[in-house]
Amino acid sequence: MIRLLFGALFATTAWALYPPRGNVIDLTPSNFQSQVINGDEVWVVEFYAPWCGHCKNLVPEFTKAANALKGIVKVGAVNADDHKELGGQYGVRGFPTIKIFGGNKNKPEDYQGARTAEAIVNAALSAAKAKAKDALGGGGQSGGKSSSSGSSDDVVELTESNFDKLVLQSDDIWLVEFFAPWCGHCKNLAPEWAKAATELKGKVKLGALDATVHSEKAREYNVQGYPTIKYFPAGVKSRSAAEEYDGGRTANDIVNWAMDKLTESIPAPEVVQVTTPELFKEQCEQKPLCVVAVLPHILDCQSQCRNDYIKMLTGLGEKFKKKMWGWIWAEAGSQQELEDAVDIGGFGYPAMAVINAKKMKYSILRGSFSADGIYEFLRDLSYGKGNTAPVKGSKMPNILKIEAWDGKDGELPPEEDIDLSDVDLDDSKDEL
Repeated sequence: MIRLLFGALFATTAWALYPPRGNVIDLTPSNFQSQVINGDEVWVVEFYAPWCGHCKNLVPEFTKAANALKGIVKVGAVNADDHKELGGQYGVRGFPTIKIFGGNKNKPEDYQGARTAEAIVNAALSAAKAKAKDALGGGGQSGGKSSSSGSSDDVVELTESNFDKLVLQSDDIWLVEFFAPWCGHCKNLAPEWAKAATELKGKVKLGALDATVHSEKAREYNVQGYPTIKYFPAGVKSRSAAEEYDGGRTANDIVNWAMDKLTESIPAPEVVQVTTPELFKEQCEQKPLCVVAVLPHILDCQSQCRNDYIKMLTGLGEKFKKKMWGWIWAEAGSQQELEDAVDIGGFGYPAMAVINAKKMKYSILRGSFSADGIYEFLRDLSYGKGNTAPVKGSKMPNILKIEAWDGKDGELPPEEDIDLSDVDLDDSKDEL
């Protein structure tokens, strides 16, 4: 019984580096060929061993990269300790080993970059873009079809009966062409549209709807000329979310425009409270820049006030998400060494500083703590402008481990009840 229990525990730890329902897909000899090699998508694959300390340290960054790349590039992990044949097949000699399966699935690229979510995401996006561009150049194959001509089979035929289900209720990104069979421009676009559909297969779906047959659907989207192309973001739930395509009419134009939209679909960074040294290291020391907001004490700015600030910062994070910065906040006085390191306390609260951990420098917001004021401040920094100063003490501040804010209003401590029953007021008067 003890052996069975030990074996069960060991089996659990063998796959427990990543949850079974997360965005890091568990790859084994039974599914590797069908999903990675035979699939159209670019894959980032980690070969790991569950006992490997470096593998365990990589888990949060690899998971974050997988979440950011969802719907764009597939991310998987192989327990190479259990599946030695897969590790041996791809020359894995140490852990963790990361390989990118791009245009040529039989010759994956060894990933040699930093072990951060940002670096992994950038490498994955570069591989996806390179795959599309190589195929457009006529030198590669996609899905077994010649990329020089593409295949009309990769263009989804849309009708009034299947449009909402396939497009509006989909988790995929769509480009939809509304066309007329007699339209000369539509006929010219057809081979380019098919070619782009082939190259974007597995990343962005391309569809076509005959607007002369399905005129009601064309009117629904205010189609007034042919061809009209509409963009539908992933997870669209309303018709109003459709956008006009404003790119060129060649396959190269369409692919590049779609790939830019894929990049934009990376989720905005979360604005997180600094509660542990590990969180500070993840958000600040492992990012190009770290945006630090110090918000007023909860007694000075209750939950509604604080949530308004966090909402504003989240919106700004969306605008600068391609920068892959870290975004954190702290309550005034809760992380005093952090405030002292960037000389933030003397300006009142709320306040903001941006830290470059690699250069050990910071820049402080001296303008308005508002959406416009912060945007101008961060925009200047992104262009290399703005005044900087060395981090005080020439090292990253010590971060205290504290309880996270519970989301509630602050309350003053209860007043102590003082028993005055034993005080003789007459005696007190005599003494005076």
